[in-house]
This record gives sequence, C-alpha cells and structure tokens, in this order.
Amino acid sequence: MLAGGLAQAEVKDATIAFLMPDQGSTRYEEHDYPGFAAEMKKLCESCKVIYLNADGDATKQQQQFNSVLAQGAKVVVLDAVDTAAAASLVKMAQGQDVKVIAYDRPIPDAVSDFYVSFDNEAIGKSIAESLVEHLKANKVPTDKGGVLQINGSPTDAAAGLIKNGIHAGLKDSGYKTLAEYDTPDWVPSKAQQWTSGQITRFNDQIVGIVAANDGTAGGAIAAMKAAGLQPQPPVTGNDATIAALQLIISGDQYNTINKPSEIVAAEAARVAMQLLNGETPKAETTLYNTPSKLFVPVVVTAENLKEEIIDKGIAKAEMLCVASYVEGCKKLGIMN
Repeated sequence: MLAGGLAQAEVKDATIAFLMPDQGSTRYEEHDYPGFAAEMKKLCESCKVIYLNADGDATKQQQQFNSVLAQGAKVVVLDAVDTAAAASLVKMAQGQDVKVIAYDRPIPDAVSDFYVSFDNEAIGKSIAESLVEHLKANKVPTDKGGVLQINGSPTDAAAGLIKNGIHAGLKDSGYKTLAEYDTPDWVPSKAQQWTSGQITRFNDQIVGIVAANDGTAGGAIAAMKAAGLQPQPPVTGNDATIAALQLIISGDQYNTINKPSEIVAAEAARVAMQLLNGETPKAETTLYNTPSKLFVPVVVTAENLKEEIIDKGIAKAEMLCVASYVEGCKKLGIMN
C-alpha cells in the first residue's frame, strides 16, 4: 500500500512534455495540444504539461528535448521532426528512466515505450483506393495517362508509411504513376512548385493526383489553377483541415481523411498516466517492435462530408460555409 501511495504522490505533480514537429499544419496548435492538455487535466489536475513546437527544425527539437529532461519531465510525448535522428533522443531519455511515447510518427530505429497514431499505411491506401474508384466510376481510361503522387517529408517515417499505403492502393488499379515526389518538410509551396513542373511535362495526361496530406493537396490545386488545367483532375488529401473541407465543398479537392487528432492526443495522455503509474499500457499491435495503438481513419468526400464532419461536430457549418463556399454547402445539404 505504501509503495502505491508513494507512486501516486509522485504522479500527482509530475511533469509531462508534449513536443510537436512543425507549424506547417495547423493541427498541432488547434487540435493535438488542446486535446492532450484537456485529457491530462482530467487525469491529473496538478500535473504540469510543457508544450513546445520545433518549427520543422530537428536541431531545435533536440534542444527542446534536452530542455524538458532538465525540467524534470517523466514522460515525453514526441512527434519527431526527423524520425531517424529521434532514435538517439529515445535512448537518451530511457537511460535517465524517462518514458517516451512516439506520437503520430513512429521512430523505427529505437523502441519507444509506446506508439499512438492513426494507421498511416491505411490512410495512404484508403485515399488512393478512393481516388481509383472515383476515376473508374467516371470511366476515366487507364491507358490515356496516369496519376501524380505527392508524398510527405522524407525525414518522417509516418510519411513513409502513407507512401507505402498509396503504392498498395494504386498497385492493381491499372493507372500508372507518371511521377512521384517526396515533399521536404511537407511544405505546400514545394508541392506546388513540383506540380507546376509536372503540368508542363504531362499536361492533360494527368488524370488524378494522390497527395499525402491537405497541405500538399492545396499546393497541387494551386498549381493546376495557375496553369489553367481543365478539366482539373481530382486530388486526394489527409487531415480534414478547414481549408481542405472547403476545397471539397467547392469541388477542387476530391477527398481527405477525417482523423480527429484529439482522439490520439487523449490516448497519449492516458498512456502517459499509465506509464507514470508503473502500469503497462495495453497494445493492440506492434510497429517497429514498439507496442502500439493505431486508430482507423475515415475517408471524407463531398458525399459524406455532412455526415462525417458536420453531424459529428468536427467542424461547424458556419465555419465552412462562408463567401464563395455557400453555394457548394447548399448543394451538399450542409445548409439551406
């Protein structure tokens, strides 16, 4: 009983760090951190949460990691900028008896204490298969051109999993991949620049674009609009950002993935508390030898946007249906 009481006393005022990778996506500020902080407050009101964002800089993230260890963090939730470089951080923390939860992006070269994420490979496969079904439903011939594939950052292991999933989703589709690109740091403008070059190269041979997230999708759409490509090929995405949902409403983006980050963030908080209490969190699977929990993603298109996003309270109609999007919202039955 005494040991349990001592453990509980330690947990009561424990410090937990939540280290996110970049500002390229708005999700970390708007969803991940608020979701994590809210769940931690419920589980341990006196616990201190340190939130830091590395702005896409692996060196800065290493400094932040060292800083939170110096501040006495007992658990670090890490969404790594560079998943290969992060392996040494995991080992260093564990050498100091600090637990590390890999978050969203796995860390292949080190065994973290736990990994929580949506199933990234399933995300890639789902968006690619959804696009293929759409092309076939619209009787787009398989022998007249092909698709462009825009992947995420080459330093992000999650992007690698999404990429593998896209390859699997396209493999037996009959549509060839005209060209493929790994987008440095997921920067939308880099995806836009690359797409512009491919439009010059392939023009109307492009029947679709499989983009690994909404930022890169937005870059591809901007490139097609600038080039006046008509008809505009369908584009996939992932993250269900407000901008992407509006592009789906306007018909400029074909799909995205609804993966409310708050779900994964809340799970990370629960796992953190279990680790602090000396418990072994329940794993549903193993990825890179790390006990893991992977959530199932949902593909969103214009057909189910109202049901998946509005009706489930992910985003409000008044937030999406503004200015030029009002007409599209009426067509989709999101507003009268």
